Amino acid sequence: MTDLPKLHVAVLMGGWANERPVSLMSGEGVAKALEGRGHKVTRIDMDRQVAARIAETAPDVVFNALHGVPGEDGSVQGMLDLMGVPYTHSGLATSVIAIDKQLTKQALVPHGIPMPGGRIVKSADVFERDPLPRPYVLKPVNEGSSVGVAIVTDEGNYGNPISRDAKGPWQDFDELLAEPYIKGREMTSAVVDFEDGPRALAVTELKPKSGFYDFDAKYTDGMTDHICPADIPDHIRDLCLEIALKAHKLLGCKGTSRTDFRWDEEQGEDGLFVLETNTQPGMTPLSLVPEQAKHAGIEYAELVETVIAAALRDHTARKRDAGRDG
Repeated sequence: MTDLPKLHVAVLMGGWANERPVSLMSGEGVAKALEGRGHKVTRIDMDRQVAARIAETAPDVVFNALHGVPGEDGSVQGMLDLMGVPYTHSGLATSVIAIDKQLTKQALVPHGIPMPGGRIVKSADVFERDPLPRPYVLKPVNEGSSVGVAIVTDEGNYGNPISRDAKGPWQDFDELLAEPYIKGREMTSAVVDFEDGPRALAVTELKPKSGFYDFDAKYTDGMTDHICPADIPDHIRDLCLEIALKAHKLLGCKGTSRTDFRWDEEQGEDGLFVLETNTQPGMTPLSLVPEQAKHAGIEYAELVETVIAAALRDHTARKRDAGRDG
């Protein structure tokens, strides 16, 4: 049980990223939970004057409930570092790396984290030829929540080659990450920082009722079944938990993270691949971190306070280290 003093918390949400609606839901859930625990809460819908609004609010800590750019890519983290305001979730350097899928691979793969191969391609080039053998995946390099993901199959669902008129991420982004399509099951594991260190909570299998686990499937009630804990062999569960925790530590994540997997069970352990590690996972009623926390015996409001407690510990440690360096 987290023992927090009563705090003034600014909940930073909204913004202008594609994931704005999700962020607003996350932020409102966090705000209500904190108010229910007796904390003072100021809701801030992020705009271009956000620094002035935070300075005027003068909170004890900021709960960063933003998703996507610029709330998750290091921009807001750098601003809050300069202001000297404690904030939840990962810091500047981790955020810069983890939002970029290619940088994440460069940080994790050399340490034995299995991830799909692939390369960055110009969107204009996919209209001339396939960057990889079909089936393959095209996705933005720095978007979350499966925003703009396209699975290009042998059947030519976007044309063969891809048509310039076909709706897909090539219409919105100049560059894309092309990866081999990993068949199999979609799974995820959350990690939370507790006072005695980070711990991976559980493994959830995600079963979309149609299509794949895209933005709509993630955030529309009833479109995806969450199987928690996942019905998988013990050794695969343990490997997911181990990898999620290792990725959290290697990237330097704080507060909480969520690592997403694809598993081709025909290949056993060799068929398990990390797709990405999310440094600011959702806190909506349908979100996976609160669901796994509940499975681990941690109620939503306690989870929120646990993330805040981690932020305050990290801020204190960084101030102490800065003083020592000085």
